Amino acid sequence: MVDAVTHVFHRDPRLKYPVAVRGEGAYLIDRDGKRYLDASGGAAVSCLGHSDAAVVQAIQRQLEKLPFAHTSFFTNEPMEELADALIARAPKSFDKVYFVSGGSEAIEAALKLARQYFVEKGEPHRAHVIGRRQSYHGNTLGALAVGGNAWRRKQFEPLLVRTTHVSPCYAYRGKNPGESDPAYAERLARELEAQFQDKSVIAFVAETVAGATIGAVPPVPGYFKRVRELCDRYGVLLILDEVMCGMGRCGTLWTFEQEGIVPDLVAIAKGLGAGYQPIGALMVSKEIADTIQRGSGFFQHGHTYIGHAAACAGALAVQKRLHDDGILNGVQPLGARLEKKLRQAFAEHPHVGDIRGRGLFWGVELVEDRATKKPFDPKLRMHARLKRKALEAGLMCYPMGGAIDGVQGDHVLLAPPFILDESQLDELVDKLGTAISTLEEQTI
Repeated sequence: MVDAVTHVFHRDPRLKYPVAVRGEGAYLIDRDGKRYLDASGGAAVSCLGHSDAAVVQAIQRQLEKLPFAHTSFFTNEPMEELADALIARAPKSFDKVYFVSGGSEAIEAALKLARQYFVEKGEPHRAHVIGRRQSYHGNTLGALAVGGNAWRRKQFEPLLVRTTHVSPCYAYRGKNPGESDPAYAERLARELEAQFQDKSVIAFVAETVAGATIGAVPPVPGYFKRVRELCDRYGVLLILDEVMCGMGRCGTLWTFEQEGIVPDLVAIAKGLGAGYQPIGALMVSKEIADTIQRGSGFFQHGHTYIGHAAACAGALAVQKRLHDDGILNGVQPLGARLEKKLRQAFAEHPHVGDIRGRGLFWGVELVEDRATKKPFDPKLRMHARLKRKALEAGLMCYPMGGAIDGVQGDHVLLAPPFILDESQLDELVDKLGTAISTLEEQTI
């Protein structure tokens, strides 16, 4: 654990954190030598684990040549090469990549670029963004405003720009009894279309597979096709947040591929750099980029560390590992085996209400009563207690509370590295089961 006195303003100053000193593949090791299987990739970040030699060496080589050159003066080779690599594997409608340092910055860039696009098109009256309840897009004020995480937003509400939030596509909690997937998708589409009657709408922002707030919830079939149709009909941009679920996490490089649609802007981060350097990016359609170019020619935005040479070199090496070395090809079969093991262990568990996800992105929702879907009393803070029990068992997972409405609902998010072997899948499920059982013995 950290010393009794620390001058670091930690996320939760009340806690004592283990000191991580080393990473070995899928494991983190603390100062006392305890090993933790990283079943959440930190926060769905470490897709290649913690000691990938090729990525480390690529960063080292770049640091020796050029660590940093400010992008108001220079471009740099790794940034250009990484942009080329991403565009080469993106749908043809994408033409440009705007690099940032993380997911929140990518969303901020998307919101500002969307607004500037309409200004330069001669539609300055468009100034309104629609998001979804129980979404999460980052902790900067713009990202927090479009996000629908009620708990994270609450104390900062006076600082947030006005946004509107519609229902998430959350089948376990949102579908009516007996309602089919197509009927549910259509009901959500009608709700969104009602908001589009306001002619000032810039964009609809959504996570392709919802992440931290409600726990790896995939959309029902056809949902995003209806969303895309509506955005096209009303001239609204579709911004997809794949910061957590993208870059191979759900089994394909772009998760929207699985929905049969193409958005106008896509925010990526986390798995883009796999945790080896801070980096994020915004994928920009040719239409949007050309509109700016024909207009002012200048995106009125920027940060000091965008296009950081060493970060781009690391992310480029991650892309090579995923594609050239075939690691991405293993995500879907590995995810299928993880799903099977999770369902074998927990599908009939009296306090597991739902198991959902794609690829190597899974959520397990905890309930007090499986039959009625009744959540645990929020005062029990089951998610926080589960996190502690899992750490005691040597497992890193990502539990969260407030899945239903920002207050009620507990789930655990699983987003392990793409390099796990069969024994580590078993270890993951066994240790999660131990943590849940220990929690039950002390609570229920």
